[in-house]
Amino acid sequence: MASSERSALLTYRLCGGSAEEERGRERGRAAAAPRKLPTFLGVVVPTLLSMFSVVLFLRLGFVVGHAGLYQALAMFAVAYFIIGMTVLSVCAIATNGALDAGGAYYMISRALGPEFGGSIGIMFFLANVCGSALYVLGLVEAVVDSFGIPPGQEAGTGVHVLPQSYWYELLYGTVLLVLCLLVCLVGASIYAKATFLIFLIVAAVLGTILVSFFATRPLKVPIHLPHFNGTETDNGFFTGFSLDTLRDNLGGGYGVDYTTGQMMSFSSVFAVMFNGCTGIMAGSNMSGDLKRPSYSIPRGTISAVLFTYLVYNLLAFLMCATCNRILLQKDYGFLRDISIFPPLVTVGIYAATLSAAMSNLIGASRILYALARDDLFGRALALAKKTSASGNPVMAVIISWLVVQVVLFSGKLNTIASVVTTFFLLVYATVNLACLALEWASAPNFRPTFRYFTWHTCLLGIAGCCVMMFLISPVSASASLGFLLLLLLALHYLSPSSTWGYISQALIFHQVRKYLLMLDVRKDHVKFWRPQMLLMVQNPRGSARLIDFVNDLKKSGLYVLGHVELQDLDMLPSDPLQPQQDSWLSLVDKLNVKAFVSLTLAPSVRHGVRQLLFTSGLGGMRPNTLVLGFYDDEAPQDGLAQHPAFTSAREEVPLGFPPLRTPTTPKLLSAREYVGIVADALKMLRNVLLARQLESLDKAWELRRAASPPPTIHVWPVNLLRPDSARYADTCSLFLLQMACVLNMARAWRRARLRLFLCVEAGTMPHAQEEKLRQLLKDLRIQAQIQLVPWDSITRLHWQTCRGPPGGPAEEEEEEEGVVNFPTNTTQVSDEYVCAANKLVLEQSPAPAVRFLYLPRPPADTSLYPLYLHQLELLTRGLGPTVLVHGVSAVTSTQL
Repeated sequence: MASSERSALLTYRLCGGSAEEERGRERGRAAAAPRKLPTFLGVVVPTLLSMFSVVLFLRLGFVVGHAGLYQALAMFAVAYFIIGMTVLSVCAIATNGALDAGGAYYMISRALGPEFGGSIGIMFFLANVCGSALYVLGLVEAVVDSFGIPPGQEAGTGVHVLPQSYWYELLYGTVLLVLCLLVCLVGASIYAKATFLIFLIVAAVLGTILVSFFATRPLKVPIHLPHFNGTETDNGFFTGFSLDTLRDNLGGGYGVDYTTGQMMSFSSVFAVMFNGCTGIMAGSNMSGDLKRPSYSIPRGTISAVLFTYLVYNLLAFLMCATCNRILLQKDYGFLRDISIFPPLVTVGIYAATLSAAMSNLIGASRILYALARDDLFGRALALAKKTSASGNPVMAVIISWLVVQVVLFSGKLNTIASVVTTFFLLVYATVNLACLALEWASAPNFRPTFRYFTWHTCLLGIAGCCVMMFLISPVSASASLGFLLLLLLALHYLSPSSTWGYISQALIFHQVRKYLLMLDVRKDHVKFWRPQMLLMVQNPRGSARLIDFVNDLKKSGLYVLGHVELQDLDMLPSDPLQPQQDSWLSLVDKLNVKAFVSLTLAPSVRHGVRQLLFTSGLGGMRPNTLVLGFYDDEAPQDGLAQHPAFTSAREEVPLGFPPLRTPTTPKLLSAREYVGIVADALKMLRNVLLARQLESLDKAWELRRAASPPPTIHVWPVNLLRPDSARYADTCSLFLLQMACVLNMARAWRRARLRLFLCVEAGTMPHAQEEKLRQLLKDLRIQAQIQLVPWDSITRLHWQTCRGPPGGPAEEEEEEEGVVNFPTNTTQVSDEYVCAANKLVLEQSPAPAVRFLYLPRPPADTSLYPLYLHQLELLTRGLGPTVLVHGVSAVTSTQL
C-alpha cells in the first residue's frame, strides 16, 4: 500500500505534474527523509493533544460557566458540525492521491491551483503560528497560577516564587517556546515519541479528572482575583452531584473575563471554545512524515474528532452538575483544586499545552517549508528550503519560532483567541471549497476512496465557517478576507506557472460544455448576430498586424486562427501539429488576442480550409466569416520581429516559427486555388473578408494622431466592378456597413470616424439618394459622414466595354433569401475601367486608416478565376490597408 501510494499515476492525479519529475523528487525526498509515522502516532495522538490542550484543562469551565449547559452543548454541536464537514472534505482530498508535506496547504494548492493554495498556505501558517502562541500563553497562565507570587504580595511563600507582570510572563513564554523549538529541531521522529509520552500523561490526567467528579467530596475553593487596588477574594463551591447546581448552570450567565476585563458574549466565548476544535489538521500537517497518509489521515482524524466530542460533552455535563457558576467563571484552574491528585492534573495541563504548542509550531514549519519548496514567493522564502541531513526543515522551524515569538507580545490567551479562530475557520472554509470545486468539476480522476461526502456537506461546511467567522469577530473576518484577497492578487500576477493543474480550468470546461449545449442554433436571431471569425494564417511572422486587426473586428464573437500544414499523416510517424500547438498558443498570449487555434493537415490549402470551415467551433459557436490575406506578389515582411511583444524578448526566431518565404520561393497555393477557397466559403454560406496590406497598418500611430482631424475609415458599399448592379441596400452592402461599424465600436477605434461614399451619376437625383441613405443609416443606428462622389467618367468606361446601357438585364437581378445572385460575367470589365475605379478611390482625401470595399462574387467559370483575382489586385493597388468584404447573411436589424 505504501509503495503504491507513491506511484506516478496517483501523483499525477493530485499534482498534475510530470510523472518522471515527480518520481525524481520523491526518490530525493525518500532518501533524505523516510516516512516513519503510523496512523496512531502520526495522526490520532497529535490531533487529540491539539484538541485537548488549553480548552480542555483551562477553558472548558470558562465556557460552561458563562454559556451554561444548553448553550455550551449548542456551541459544541455547531463547532463539531463545522469541523465535521471539513473533516469529510479533508478525507476526500487525502484519499484522492499521494500527499506530501504541507497538509492543508498541499491539498488546497494541488486542488485549487497556486493562487488559492499559496494564499491559504500563508493564512494556515499564520493560524498555526498564532495557535502555537495561544497554547504557550495558556501554559504560562497555568505555570503562573501554580507558582506565581499572588497579586498584592512582594514576596512569595512556598512554591509561589515566580514574579507576575507582563514582562515576566513574556520571559516565561519565551523560555517555554525555546523548549518547543529544541524538540522540533530534532525532527518529527522525536516529536512523535514526545507526544506519545505526553498523550499517556494526558490520558491518565483525564481519567483522574473523571474519577474526581465522583470521588471528591463537596468543598469550598477560595479564589484570589487581581484587582486594581490589590486582590479580590471570592469563594467557589464544588457541590458534588446536585440537581440544584445543574439547574443553576443550565442557562447562560455571561460575565466579565477576569484576565482581560472584557464582558463576555456568545461569540467571544465561542471563539475561545472553538480553539479546542482547531487541531483537526494536526495529523494532516504531518502528511510528509506519515507512512501511508491517504490511509492514516481519514481514519485517524475521524477517530480523534469523535472521541473529543464525546469527552467535551461529558465533561461539560459533569461540570454543570457539580460546580457552581462562580467557580467555573473565576477559577480557570479549578480542575486541579477538585482533583484527587492535584499534582498530576498540573503535570497534565503543562504536558497537553506544551504538546499543542509544539504541534502547531511543527505544523507551521512544515507548511512554510512546502511553500518555499514550491517557489510561489520566489526568494522571499528561499531560506526556508534549507533542511538538515535527515530532511528536517530546520530553517522553516526557526522562522516559525521567530514569528511565534512576535505573537507572544500580545500577552493574554483570550486576546488572540478570536484571531486564531478566524484564521482556522477561513482555512477550513477553503478546504471545503477545494473539495466542492473538485466534486462540481466532475473530473474523471477525482475518485477518492473515502466516499462519505457530497457537495452538500462541502457547501454546509463553507456556509458554517463563513457565518461563524463574522459572528465571532466581523473586524478580524473582514481583515483576514482582505489579506487573503491581496495574497490572491499578488500570486496571480507574480507567481510562476505551475504544473499542478488548475481547478478553474476544470470548472470552466464543465460550465462551458453545459452552456454550449444550451446554445441552440435554431434560436439564432439577426438582432443578436455577431461576427465569428476564422482567420487563415500561413506564417504568423507575416501576419501579426492582421491578427490584431481581426481581433478588433470580432466584436466579442468567436475568433479562430486557422493554419494548414501540407503533409500526409500516412507518411509520418506521428502528428506534426502537436509540437506546434504550444507555439501558436504562446503567440496568442504574446499578441494579447482572444483567439482559439485550429491546425489541420491536408494535401492542399484549399482542402485544409474546407476542413476548418466544416469542423472549427462547436455547437452554436462556429465561424461564420472567413478572413484571408490577399494573394499578390509582394514579399512578406516579418511583423513579429518589430512587434513590441517580441522585441523586448530579443528572440532571433520568435516562438520557433519558420522564416518567411523569399520572393523567389514558390507559393504554396495557386491563384486559381485561392479564388476557389473564396468560392467554397460562399457556397458554404460563410461571409468572406480579403485583407490587403494590413501589415502596413500601424494602428498605434494612427490612433495616436492629433485629435483634429481624427483617423477615418472609408466605406465603399458599392460593387465597383459592377456599377450596373450597384445598390446600397443589398445583403452584401449591409454586411460591409456592419463590419465597418463593428470596427468603429472597438475600444481602440472609437476615435475614428466613418466616411461613407455615395457614388452618383448626373441626372439621378443625388440628393434624394443621399437622403435615402441617411435614413438607412439612422434606422441602423450607424453614425457616418456621407460624401457624394460623381463617377460618370468611370461608368462611361464601363458601358464602352460591357454589353449594354444602364437599365438592362443586369439591373433586373433580384435577391433571394438574403443572398445576391451575382451575374456570371462579373469580370467582364476592362483593366482601364478597374484602374479608373482604383484612382477614384485613391483620390478621396485625407487618406484613411483603413478602407472597406465591396468584394464581388467569383465567376462561375473557373477559367476566369485568374482574371478575377487580377482585377481585384488592380482595384486595390496602392490603396494601403484595405478590406474587401462579401456578405451572404443578413446581419442588420431595425427592430427593438
